[in-house]
Amino acid sequence: MILYTLQCSSDHQFEEWFANSSDYESKKTAGELCCPTCGDVQVRKAIMAPRIGSGNKPADASCAMAAPAHSSACACCPRAKVMS
Repeated sequence: MILYTLQCSSDHQFEEWFANSSDYESKKTAGELCCPTCGDVQVRKAIMAPRIGSGNKPADASCAMAAPAHSSACACCPRAKVMS
């Protein structure tokens, strides 16, 4: 599975999962991709920063939650283990 950040002609960005890069291309060609904000079908891949490395990232870089809102309920990142 591949997660792409997509962008419509109105510059709305959204994410969508695809089985592979061919799946994205076939859905784009068939006009099956549309912006969830405005319904635009003129969709393209947005510039993305790839995740490169072994997967061992500092806790702050891997957690999408702000520090004050962070709690042990956030089981998705290493900070949850440190804070509990």
